[in-house]
Amino acid sequence: MSQNTILLDHGSGGLASQELISNLFLKYLDNPILRGLEDSAVLENQEGNLVFTTDSYVVDPLFFPGGDIGKLAVHGTINDLAMRGGKPICLSLGLILEEGMELDELEKIIISIAEASDQSGVPIVTGDTKVVPKGKGDKLFINTSGIGIADKTISLSSQNGTVGDAVILSGTIGDHGITIMTRRAGIALEGNLQSDTMALHTLVAKILAKFPQAVRTFRDPTRGGVATTLNEIAAASGCCIVMEEDVLPIRAEVRAACEILGLEPLYLANEGKCLAVVDGNEADKIVNLMKQTHEGKDAVIIGRLVDGKAGRVLINTPIGGSRVVTPLHGEPLPRIC
Repeated sequence: MSQNTILLDHGSGGLASQELISNLFLKYLDNPILRGLEDSAVLENQEGNLVFTTDSYVVDPLFFPGGDIGKLAVHGTINDLAMRGGKPICLSLGLILEEGMELDELEKIIISIAEASDQSGVPIVTGDTKVVPKGKGDKLFINTSGIGIADKTISLSSQNGTVGDAVILSGTIGDHGITIMTRRAGIALEGNLQSDTMALHTLVAKILAKFPQAVRTFRDPTRGGVATTLNEIAAASGCCIVMEEDVLPIRAEVRAACEILGLEPLYLANEGKCLAVVDGNEADKIVNLMKQTHEGKDAVIIGRLVDGKAGRVLINTPIGGSRVVTPLHGEPLPRIC
């Protein structure tokens, strides 16, 4: 391509659009299904319950320590499928580009998408590109949809939680949210702050393969964080959830940044962690299994479902008290993903 920025012509459907697809998208995302450039993908011989999800990504900045908008889109969509027990089969990729975006910048993101897709084993099989005039967007927005197949014998839902179940968190919290906030604000803090974005479908598959009847639900605590997600689980299950503050896995760098900025880690977004509500009798075994994986090496039981006011989430403090944990009110950090 002779031009080094996105032009309105790239969204016309004509020659410039074809060159963008051939010289950039197919260069990195090529596979037998996408290569045909048909209006939709045909997926053959799939058995099981169909799991379908869609999500949009408007994160600012586009690049951040630990990832970028492309990697985030692939991982986030895969994780949405995995939380319902779906084995991800394929993804779609919709791009809304702003006129004037540097093609080199776009290429870096497409490379990142390709790497995340390849590493996850989940191909991009269909897509679309639109271009809006300069000033009508913010460089790049991404929409992804995903299709997965779930075993018909497994039913995961927040409504399945019962008294006595345990709540497992797969790893440290707040990494993504605090990384985006400090990066956007230009705040330099000591330590290695970076996003936790990663795909969790392999971790989920290992748990379901060994403990298919012990898992009530999986949830990924993205926007609104662990606190908001637990409130949703408590409301859906009709139970009370009690957490233990002193076992929450929070990296020292994240804790320090939150203290400086006056933030509560429980409300910060995570992009590579999951909550699992499981049979309390099997919880320790499931944690041990998770700790054997890269994705779940910091897994810990953070709480239990108990008798109490339905829909309430409490946290026990190290000094012997407790407090109510409410859902996130307002949006302290828009465009987090």
